[in-house]
Amino acid sequence: MIRINLLPHRVEKRRLRRQQFYVIAAAMVVLGALVGFAVHAVYSSHIESQEARNTFLKNEIAKLDRDIAEIRRLKEQIDAMLARKQVIESLQSTRAETVHLFNELAQRMPDGVYLKSIKQNARRVTLVGYAQSNARVSHLMRNIEASPFLEQPALVEAKAAMLDNRRVSEFTLAISIRQPEPESAEATGDKAAAGAAKGTAAAGAARGAAAGASQGAAK
Repeated sequence: MIRINLLPHRVEKRRLRRQQFYVIAAAMVVLGALVGFAVHAVYSSHIESQEARNTFLKNEIAKLDRDIAEIRRLKEQIDAMLARKQVIESLQSTRAETVHLFNELAQRMPDGVYLKSIKQNARRVTLVGYAQSNARVSHLMRNIEASPFLEQPALVEAKAAMLDNRRVSEFTLAISIRQPEPESAEATGDKAAAGAAKGTAAAGAARGAAAGASQGAAK
């Protein structure tokens, strides 16, 4: 009977299987490393791209913030210029209004009434003066009511006083300047020109009223 020893063949086959397993394991490790490297590269690329976009957005936001600050500064300058313009327009209108006020008071002042002081606060005017009698004060109030420029005369105080050894009535009268109606720019320019032309006459009338007050005090 013939006997065959198969042990070396089995050992060789086992060695080949083990070698094949090692090769496959090494290949899987290398493949896994390649896949991991590829995934890392892709994620790194995405991260770098996102960081670049974030940097771009931050720069653009900073530019917008600077633009907004500049716009805010320009708006403040415009508001300040408009406020100065309104102040200048108010001063110009008040200047013509003051001239018109003195002119109107000179025209509406009855005989026997003399002004001592005139104070204006916005559109409210306070007159302090002397009158020969209370009837003269009533006459002045009626004249003011008939004025197209003045309105709402209100007697604040009326009391007896002595002036140069003469008994007179000292009064305090509050009046208002009428609110002008809206006008066109052309009409406003014509009115301003007319007011400037009447400035000298109004100043002369005011001086005349002051001289009358001095004469009344002398009487």
